[in-house]
Amino acid sequence: MVSRFGDALRTAALPLLAVRLTDEPLVVASVTACGYVPWLLFGLFGGALADRVDQRRAMWAVDTVRGLLVAAFALAVGLGHASIPLLLALAFALTTLQTLFDNASTALLPALVEPEALGGANARLMTGQQLAGGLLAGPFVPLLLTAGAFMPFAADAGTYLVAAALVASLRIRPPEREPRAAGSTLRTEIGEGLRALWHDRALRAVCVATLLCNIGMGALIATLVLHVTRWLHAGNAGYVAAMTAYSAGSLAGGFLAQRIARRTGRVGALLLGGTVQTGSLLLMGCVRHLAALVAGMLLLGAMGMVWNVNQVTLMQQRGPESMLGRIASAFRTASTSGAPLGALLGGAVARLAGLNAPALLAAVLFALAVTSLIPARKPDVPVVAPRDGVTTARPTG
Repeated sequence: MVSRFGDALRTAALPLLAVRLTDEPLVVASVTACGYVPWLLFGLFGGALADRVDQRRAMWAVDTVRGLLVAAFALAVGLGHASIPLLLALAFALTTLQTLFDNASTALLPALVEPEALGGANARLMTGQQLAGGLLAGPFVPLLLTAGAFMPFAADAGTYLVAAALVASLRIRPPEREPRAAGSTLRTEIGEGLRALWHDRALRAVCVATLLCNIGMGALIATLVLHVTRWLHAGNAGYVAAMTAYSAGSLAGGFLAQRIARRTGRVGALLLGGTVQTGSLLLMGCVRHLAALVAGMLLLGAMGMVWNVNQVTLMQQRGPESMLGRIASAFRTASTSGAPLGALLGGAVARLAGLNAPALLAAVLFALAVTSLIPARKPDVPVVAPRDGVTTARPTG
């Protein structure tokens, strides 16, 4: 939560600083793009590395390095030495390190809580991150900027170092791993993780569904400001209302995720979440009224959190413990590749078919995602027990 708060400060401040340094839109957009590229290049590598190392140590070491990098950048900004190449290098380096941190974090959580408590732990973790990054950090950005352009980055550096200390304070025993086969390479181990993901019918279906959803969300978010300001003529206030509704919905979804899963099972929760999101997107794309957009974004955020919590928990419960980092990296690489693809599709569709068309395109993609989940509901889906590696047959969810 502390680290996510700092990330939100930096994410908001980087484009503002970029605009001060250049008027070229493509250059400004490239700063954001550098936050995606490392996942495509190194995401699978980061997952394989997370399965090799002590995950707790990897996490606090990564956060320490990120804190020092951002502190050095804050100093450069304060001394007037900021430049576009420096911004690009910082964005690229931080996300590259994040590929190890995030995958190690997903793999570490099952060592901290009992299997039956994973759903609640993921819900609290994601809700806290949304609260810190989605709501609390926003008001601080203008306040920090009044003290100097370097202040959001200095604050971010501090949160990284605090987060590193918190992770380092955990007292857990590293999981026991079987010795690697002679001659085993990261490339080989990445292949093993991909095969484990592909051969598990439920995880494969969830991965495909998540990719489709992220393409849809990429199309929607990339064009949402046009949807609000030009199609609805709701202005900046309407855009703020839509984003606030999404954040509020996400917080509500964090409280609902585990309750829904208890009634429907993990895959059932995903099916419910995807179905409600499909309806929300249809509402947003068909009804030309700000109230419809706000309601749709509220439901979209709530069910998005339900989806995220149960997707990650299902992966942790079904995936072999020794491969969780690699399976998690496959999920994240797929989701990251979907977002920029969706953004491009959204822009093209908005230009050709109207400014409400991206929401309708997203609804179609979410409907396809729900359909792709149906095979995961079959009771004969094999489950790989995460502790002992023994394959058994039991119902999903």
